[in-house]
Amino acid sequence: MQVIDFIATHGAWSWVVAGLVLLALELVVPGGVLVWLGGAALVTGGLALFVNIFWPLQFVIFGALALCSIGLWLKFRGPGVASDRPFLNQRANRFIGHEAVLDEPIRDGIGRLALDDTVWRVQGPDLAAGSRVRIVAADGGLLKVEPA
Repeated sequence: MQVIDFIATHGAWSWVVAGLVLLALELVVPGGVLVWLGGAALVTGGLALFVNIFWPLQFVIFGALALCSIGLWLKFRGPGVASDRPFLNQRANRFIGHEAVLDEPIRDGIGRLALDDTVWRVQGPDLAAGSRVRIVAADGGLLKVEPA
């Protein structure tokens, strides 16, 4: 209730101060969202300075402006920066397309294969140990292979 009383008492200036505080917080905690909330608060305060708007409508204006500005920002900001390590949290996917030699035979569709420093479970047609395989897909920690 204190926030509502403060806004009802100080009117438009409370929105201006809140907008400036949000913009200052964006400098400390970057992320892109607070700048749009701060802008919405400044616009709401500017409107309330020149037009007598009842305080509940000020909250509606602020909410609508905040949602619209954040929505437009998310739509038009683009895909972001491309990672120099796209498979960082998808280790198995980086092996798709590679060829390797089976360490253990594939029996009943399951076998094992050593790649880098890890022994992976593989799924594919039954093959003898030492067979050359191509990794065609990954499902979690399971590599799907076919004869190369």
